[in-house]
Amino acid sequence: MRVLLTGSTGWLGRHLAPMLSRAGHAVTGLDVAPGQYTQEIGTIADRAFVDDVVSRRGIEAIIHGGGLHKPDIARFPRQAFIDVNMRGTLNLLEAAVAAGHDRLIFTSTTSLMISKAIRAEEGDQAVWLDEEHSALAPRNIYGVTKLAAENLCREVHQETGLACLVLRTSRFFPEDDDTLTDPQPENLKANEFLNRRLTVEDAARAHIAALDKAPALGFGIYLVSAPPPFKREDCVALKQDAAGVIMRYFPDAADLYARRGWTLPTSISRVYDSSAFERDLGFRFQTDFNAILSALRSGEELPFAHDAGYPSPSVEGANLIWPGQA
Repeated sequence: MRVLLTGSTGWLGRHLAPMLSRAGHAVTGLDVAPGQYTQEIGTIADRAFVDDVVSRRGIEAIIHGGGLHKPDIARFPRQAFIDVNMRGTLNLLEAAVAAGHDRLIFTSTTSLMISKAIRAEEGDQAVWLDEEHSALAPRNIYGVTKLAAENLCREVHQETGLACLVLRTSRFFPEDDDTLTDPQPENLKANEFLNRRLTVEDAARAHIAALDKAPALGFGIYLVSAPPPFKREDCVALKQDAAGVIMRYFPDAADLYARRGWTLPTSISRVYDSSAFERDLGFRFQTDFNAILSALRSGEELPFAHDAGYPSPSVEGANLIWPGQA
């Protein structure tokens, strides 16, 4: 298929584009900043630009991985998030319908599921988060606009039949965490594979699986995160003594961590359950926490990327997103 990939200069896009090509698709990359896999530079908030690209490139399906993200809150006003994440998504949906497409894949985020209470780690047990978690109260404009865009996908599917799969991805970005400095970044990322992270390679593979399965599924919202090793009944213990729970599942984890000067988490306040995505799409994640421990045992390179200096395309493309923005 001739696939339009938005966000092609970004971290996901630069991994997804070559995977799509190897899978036999002809990929057109679109972003606000130039990149190796980007052929069209512009903003999805411009409907005429979107329509022109879809028509001129003969696009047959869209993977919408672009948009403003949480770190962009410090760079852009709320209106920019509305223009890009909401209006831009609507432009792509309507362009897909007008062109007669049968599928669109939308990259969303688990962040929209995190209320202020969950963020503050209130309560005496970990929160088990799956697609049935419905008390959605996004805590910032990023989550608000992503949730609105999900609902646009749902509404357009209901009205037109366009197959739309929404992938709520957990963390897969390479830079340092934006709020925590202890433990060290690689230790933090390794810990997050227990409950809230996946590799960018698995994220890209998940999008290809969604592209293949979308027409058969019609519409669906799925969490996409490395499968946790825990069970729901672990939630109380995870909040009170996460290290103890981890040691029950992985008896050598503390020793492996100690050799590297790392620490296991003492408390885990939320767990993302991606089992529905695995079940419905027949998908298997290649990297989980056990893979991290396997690398520590063997001394092999860690199976995830870390790059504290990774530049977001929104920085270089700021004037396209919000003219005059520094």
